[in-house]
Amino acid sequence: MNEDLRDPFLRFKDINPYDLFKNIKTPAYIIDEWGLIRNGKILKDIMDKTGAKILLAQKAFSNYDLYPLLEKYVAGTEASGLFEARLGKEEMPNKEVHVFCGAYRDDEFDELMKYSNHIVFNSLNQLKKFGPKAKLNNKSVGIRINPEISTQKGPAIYDPCSSESRLGIPISTLDKIDPELLPLIDGIHFHTLCQQNSDDLKITLDEIEKKFSKYLKNIKWMNFGGGHHIVRSDYDIDLLIKCINHMKNTYNIDIYLEPGEGVVLNAGFLLTHVLDTYVNNDKIFAILDTSAACHMPDVIEMPYLPPLYLADLDGNKYDVRLGGPTCLSGDNIGKYKFITPPKENDLLIFGDMALYTSCKSNTFNGMPLPNIYILHNDNSFEKLTDFNYYDFKYRLGKSKKKIEC
Repeated sequence: MNEDLRDPFLRFKDINPYDLFKNIKTPAYIIDEWGLIRNGKILKDIMDKTGAKILLAQKAFSNYDLYPLLEKYVAGTEASGLFEARLGKEEMPNKEVHVFCGAYRDDEFDELMKYSNHIVFNSLNQLKKFGPKAKLNNKSVGIRINPEISTQKGPAIYDPCSSESRLGIPISTLDKIDPELLPLIDGIHFHTLCQQNSDDLKITLDEIEKKFSKYLKNIKWMNFGGGHHIVRSDYDIDLLIKCINHMKNTYNIDIYLEPGEGVVLNAGFLLTHVLDTYVNNDKIFAILDTSAACHMPDVIEMPYLPPLYLADLDGNKYDVRLGGPTCLSGDNIGKYKFITPPKENDLLIFGDMALYTSCKSNTFNGMPLPNIYILHNDNSFEKLTDFNYYDFKYRLGKSKKKIEC
């Protein structure tokens, strides 16, 4: 593939986005149908070549109006609990629903089983408590392991492989399993990557084979988790295919992957207008009508600098610090270089905003939720939401509106 899929603004190579977005009220999320199809074709090709099944991790993207499009390219959904499992079952009813949660609730587990095919447990206690019931209800049961091999170079908050991690069972614990529980286990799940290439997956699998080989011989499937940046143009797909085929053929098991970013990478935008600009201590600031804390929380949590259209290019010389209008002093999006400093009412376009945005947005400080649009292949728009004051008010107290669940 010749296109540089690392470019979050590839969609704009033949169109002017300022003309395209000029009539949309900001802040607004734009989900790019063209980008989803581009990514989906790559994922589908891998599934066709290997027989592996790729799931949409809904924790990264759960805009279900796009599920009819995505279900052409994925085998199902991955959920983190009851609500996501229900959403996956309702909106992709003919696809698989897999669930992993740090711990399941007694008062939800029966309902959870109605929506799920695979249920993965995080501890031997949970396996013992819920595993027999899941098996009686014909669910495929898995455990999450911690291979204790860290390949991440990013923030520790996203690394579940440490010896102090609450996620996954290390081999020292698994070896203490009650033999009566072993027949419950159909599969092994791990999730150790974050925005990484397949060389790190290979390192992880090598470690798993060293430590967990005796358990691999008696399972039916293995889930490689998420964090695979499969659709990036520098991603080594050939190595991924080798990893899949090696595990599949060596142990005669089915293989699953559950990327979130890998499904919707560079397939969305966040539109915002400049509300004010000023100079303090010889530094240029711009306040936007969007907020890192409310509308792109991973910018603060990760942290990272989101891509901004036409910023930081060669020749750009003005450093401008962008931030939201909230009272949080840390509501900073980041420092960017502009050709000329932005002015009040200028439109700014952030890229790679389909993932971990609309599903994590909040109304801190009474900030409005950005409306969500689909940008179709023909450059037409479809508005999916109409958020207003009542979406802020009624999540905090008694609703006077009739709500059907």
